[in-house]
Amino acid sequence: MAVWLYWLERYAGALIAATVSYVVFHLSAKWHPAIYPLESIADIESVSFHATMAGVTGMPLIPGNRVAIYNNGDEFYPAMLEAIESATLSITMEQYIFWDGEVGRRFAEAFAQKARQGVSVKLLLDAVGSSTLGPEIFRILEAGGCQLAWFRPIHWYTLHPAHERNHRKSVIVDGRIAFTGGAGFGDQWLGSAGNPKEWRDIQIGIEGPAAVAQQTGFVQNWMASTGEIVAGPRYFPSTPDAGSVAVQTILSSPITGAGAVGTMYLVALQSAKRSLNIANSYFIPDSRVIEMLAEACRRGVIVKVLVAGKHNDTWWARQNSVRRYGDLLRAGVEIYEFQPTMLHQKIMIVDGLWATVGTANFDNRSFALNEETNVCVHDPGLVDDLSAAFLADLVRSKQIHLRGWKRRGLWQKIKEQCAALVEDQM
Repeated sequence: MAVWLYWLERYAGALIAATVSYVVFHLSAKWHPAIYPLESIADIESVSFHATMAGVTGMPLIPGNRVAIYNNGDEFYPAMLEAIESATLSITMEQYIFWDGEVGRRFAEAFAQKARQGVSVKLLLDAVGSSTLGPEIFRILEAGGCQLAWFRPIHWYTLHPAHERNHRKSVIVDGRIAFTGGAGFGDQWLGSAGNPKEWRDIQIGIEGPAAVAQQTGFVQNWMASTGEIVAGPRYFPSTPDAGSVAVQTILSSPITGAGAVGTMYLVALQSAKRSLNIANSYFIPDSRVIEMLAEACRRGVIVKVLVAGKHNDTWWARQNSVRRYGDLLRAGVEIYEFQPTMLHQKIMIVDGLWATVGTANFDNRSFALNEETNVCVHDPGLVDDLSAAFLADLVRSKQIHLRGWKRRGLWQKIKEQCAALVEDQM
């Protein structure tokens, strides 16, 4: 069979379904963005800030955890595999990207080995993001006795919700260790972001009572996908304190109409008094968020935004992001494009005191259409580590200036207007 016929046969159905889903969504969607007030919010150092964040997201701050930040695949993949190897009760995972390749096979074999040892292994994959799982990995998981389920597989009779995806990337071991962040299971995350083939990303690892929050997110989506209720000490053991860090885990879902992660981002923006450092691969703020960033600049906040540059895996997101540079630059926002490779992390640091790491992009899709997970911490050591990583990435970035942005060519402007047609899905 010719190569082009193979790819056409493999992906034509998914492409057609996605196109029809997009049309159906725009003809019949009833979702509308929430109105976020711009009233003053308490200083980020105050008790009121944490009470507000917990109240508006419905996610409490959980003390007693050990937390680690991992930069790039050379750090986070070994840590995750070590945790998987230590499992004695259960391994659960909800994952947007699980692709065929070296990384995918390595984790599949690790999962299968633990399942053969009697550990309960339940894996929930997004039917769109993990569509290239491949038969070899499927056989490894099946032969090992792992339970595999798909989140919202696309059928002609389920097209309407097909645009709402599970973008979470959580691995939970024994209900007491959890990982999340920007990275899925794919070979592009191998290495240390030293060349265009090695994506730049950050993961966060949690050991302690706060791991239960990610388990809760998995259990809810597993039940929605399979009908099975996951319960008992195998998945929810009594978890003693493992450290001194308080963690807030934001579980966001489109079911509420306005995702909790979007609310978290906007409350944090409004609370900034000195600095806002944002690194996000797909930075597509709407007019309301642009005004909030402009207001932050007016009250003296130094706002730095680090985004993916020429190395970008999503043409549509790239054009929509560049289209907004002008309004942001005129407001005083500093914009930097990462140069060495694809920048894929999703972090925000406020006033050098509070930070969030997770799966959510800074766009409409993550704020309102996807299942997302973000972890928030107010720990000086961890925030300092994230700040150091952010500053190191700025050194390898190109600052965008208003004059240069204005001089972009007609063809670039045409591309931006074409991309704007699918802005709601970005």
